[in-house]
Amino acid sequence: MARLAMINKNNSKKAWIIKNAAKRLELRSKMKDQAIGAEEKMEVQFLLQKLGRRTSATQYRNRCHLTGRSRGTLRDFGLGRNMFRKLALEGKLPGVRKASW
Repeated sequence: MARLAMINKNNSKKAWIIKNAAKRLELRSKMKDQAIGAEEKMEVQFLLQKLGRRTSATQYRNRCHLTGRSRGTLRDFGLGRNMFRKLALEGKLPGVRKASW
């Protein structure tokens, strides 16, 4: 199981991302605008940097909801590969069955 501190840190990153998503999206669209000049783009870039790194969506890490495992996570189920296999074999995941051919 992952350390509780790592799980909490990831959850706080997610909260920051959600809180600042609209502001970040607005600034990113201004950066891509061809009509504004170089000085305005520099100001917008400075504002983006002031928001901080933790507001970027790439800082969030997908983790298993049960164990907190960060690697080998299946997006569709939100589970790590180990827990997915265990729950699938027990029949606790609807619509999932073991392949046989």
